[in-house]
Amino acid sequence: MFDIVGKRFRFFLISGAVILIGIISLLTFGIKYSIEFSPGSMMTATFEQEVSQSELTQELASLGYTNAIVQRILTEEGSFLIRTRELSGEEKIDLTEALAARFGEFEEEGFRQVDPMVAGETRTIAIIAVAVAVVGMLLYITWAFRRMPKPLRYGTCAVVALGHDVLVVLGIFSIMGGILGWEVNLMFITGILAVIGYSINNTVVIFDRIRENLPKGEGSSFEVVINNSLVETLSRSLNTSLTTLFVVLALLFFVGASIQNFAVVLLIGIIAGTYSSLCIAPQLLVVWEKKEWGKFVQWLPFTIRKEKVGV
Repeated sequence: MFDIVGKRFRFFLISGAVILIGIISLLTFGIKYSIEFSPGSMMTATFEQEVSQSELTQELASLGYTNAIVQRILTEEGSFLIRTRELSGEEKIDLTEALAARFGEFEEEGFRQVDPMVAGETRTIAIIAVAVAVVGMLLYITWAFRRMPKPLRYGTCAVVALGHDVLVVLGIFSIMGGILGWEVNLMFITGILAVIGYSINNTVVIFDRIRENLPKGEGSSFEVVINNSLVETLSRSLNTSLTTLFVVLALLFFVGASIQNFAVVLLIGIIAGTYSSLCIAPQLLVVWEKKEWGKFVQWLPFTIRKEKVGV
């Protein structure tokens, strides 16, 4: 039988490393907000001739748009999202004429702009939506497992796993924003909420199996019961995630730019959510039950020293 629980500190180390890289990226690159969350204008342009992202960025800078953000649309050849400060009607005409003169004719597939008040309200509502969803999950799981000993632990561990997933998605998007100019938009928030729902579903299935196995496991340690429950639900969790990934990949490559951020968030979130539901949430239950909160601090330097000496 697989000893999944016995490797819990290694799982925590992997998650900690990924999240740390994400936090460093967030501090370095930050998060680029799309037009829904900050004032500005966004144009979707498809060029007939080959244009690189760097050439387009340089041309916009030479035209005075030094803070313009250019994002290549993965699913459409020669298409870009161009985000600038708010443009007047005359400025928009001048910009399109200048780009056409430099790169040749292009098709303007969309143009929109948002004023500062609307952008601020949208950002606030998005944050509230995510917070309400997380608090609702905590209360629901605590209530659902109310007949179990210490039900709050189940809700807390599930919410920590959700926080893990959100941090992973934010960190990767920050890296992609720094490298490719990707922005956080409303589709991103929709994806985050979908990931929260998907991840909590996987976690609840595992917790439910733990609830079934605890009365049967009299004489077995809590750690053994958790491990048995994970092994029993492992194939179900992996198969469900794999089939969902096929659908998400189809959305990413065939639907188009309008839901690109949504599909990418789902792709990252499903992988992170599957990992956290198997390797984070149930492992935290074991750590909490065995009061091992300080053990990881001792385990980490020992492991590093052991690897250095080649033991």
